[in-house]
Amino acid sequence: MKKNIYLIFSFLVSVLVYTSCTDDLDVTPIDPNQILSGNLGDDPAYMEQTLAKLYASFIISGQSDGDDDITSSNTGFFITMRALWNLQTITTDEGMCAWGDVGISDLNTQNWNAQNPFLTAVYQRLSLSITYANDFLNVTAGSTDANIIKYRAEARFLRAFAYYWLMDLFANPPFTTEEDGVGKYFPKQIQRADLFKFIVDELKAIEPDLGEAGSNYPQADKGTCWMLLAKTYLNAEVYTGTAQWDECKTYCDKVIASPAYSLADDYRQNFSANNDRGHGNNEMIFAFAEDGVNTQGNGGITFIIQSSSDGTYIDAKTLHDLPDNPNWNGNRARKDLMNILVDTISTYGNVPIPSTDTLFKMAPDKRIYLSQKRSINIPTPSASGDFGIGVYKFTARNHDGSRADNYSPTFASTDFPVFRLADAYLMRAEAVFNTSGATVAVVSDINMIRERAYGNDSGNISVSDVNADFILDERAREFYYEGHRRTDLVRFGKFTGGEYNWQWKGGTFDGTSTSSHFNIFPIPGDEISANPNIIQNDGY
Repeated sequence: MKKNIYLIFSFLVSVLVYTSCTDDLDVTPIDPNQILSGNLGDDPAYMEQTLAKLYASFIISGQSDGDDDITSSNTGFFITMRALWNLQTITTDEGMCAWGDVGISDLNTQNWNAQNPFLTAVYQRLSLSITYANDFLNVTAGSTDANIIKYRAEARFLRAFAYYWLMDLFANPPFTTEEDGVGKYFPKQIQRADLFKFIVDELKAIEPDLGEAGSNYPQADKGTCWMLLAKTYLNAEVYTGTAQWDECKTYCDKVIASPAYSLADDYRQNFSANNDRGHGNNEMIFAFAEDGVNTQGNGGITFIIQSSSDGTYIDAKTLHDLPDNPNWNGNRARKDLMNILVDTISTYGNVPIPSTDTLFKMAPDKRIYLSQKRSINIPTPSASGDFGIGVYKFTARNHDGSRADNYSPTFASTDFPVFRLADAYLMRAEAVFNTSGATVAVVSDINMIRERAYGNDSGNISVSDVNADFILDERAREFYYEGHRRTDLVRFGKFTGGEYNWQWKGGTFDGTSTSSHFNIFPIPGDEISANPNIIQNDGY
């Protein structure tokens, strides 16, 4: 099975914070399949099984249905990847959700507050992943076993990854490491610039102990580490006030130079059920691995596919092959995304758009997986999913249209791409542009991506075409619906304010300026109430 790390989820891994003395942890579980902190070292296999729990914490709700790590009214809603995707997508020009659940409308219109449940979900889930990692590191401290040293490096990577998102979304979260131990105490707050330094230092420290680039998919390895360093440095000015473009380029160079990685021949392979390295897709660097049989849940690619399917304009039963999971008709793109992906509204270059080409099949850029619905305009924030632009980028089928080896009629087996090689090229292009302006090197990196998109050099650009807006738009064309957009817009100064408005931004049809304090989300109100060490972000 291609994602065998997930076959061990039947083991219950209890790595929650305990409030007990050391002797209390020295116990033997009644269930032999149950792993407790005190017996983690009893069997070497337990270490790998516990590590799998750390990875799983980002993509599923718990051990199984009804056995969630965090109890909520709708477990699918509050899985890390799904809630994170919402914060990164429907708050922007990329997406808008038609559902009336509490908190969604506020995300659609940039009008959230500290009580928004999706903010709470991401915050609590990321904090839980950090707790799991801290406990794992605490228990395995001092081990000289080569495998355990590697596992510890992976756990530290996952902790840094969780802290990266807390830094990006909330700026100044509570901060703990394995050195804080366990028990009842109030974690202290860390400032964004200090957390940036911790993440960078941590990633550099673990790099030697991780597997070689491309050797450990879907787990973290050196290539994964380089990508998170590049991504952190890419946004350094946002996080610290000082740009660090040269450092971003350094780690992009490492990724691009590695023989382990190459662009997929076809863009769509990255979003199909066989998009993993085990099926020959060497563009994938790191992903949330999904399996329709062994990692069932409504929080990952199944969510993106089905929430974007309406049964009329995009039918999951035929396009995506999940017949036992009905079309949810919730998420759609705003017309502003279509305006970026399609070169012009009325033509593809010099070819008129036929009124019958509702799926943009004539577009020369083959990254376009959009559908024109009843109207490209969304008349109200609560209008049904029949309005706007449908997105069918992800599929539960293999790249050739066949069913996955681990096919399920209900849940997709498509990995969610976290880091792809294409991102290294576009990050490097942006870094070089910001230090040297529009150069041949910048154009070369961008054209690597566009030649794959067009199938030839007909979409290639020249130095005169390159500016900051073009780079931002090219990132939208390449990474739409992959959870990058909010961070990109913030970095380019276009998420809030009035320089760039999109439909229903700020709650008006044509979009309006919003306050800059929305560039950072509020720390959830529950945390502020519970922890006297935490000061709320400005504006909330």
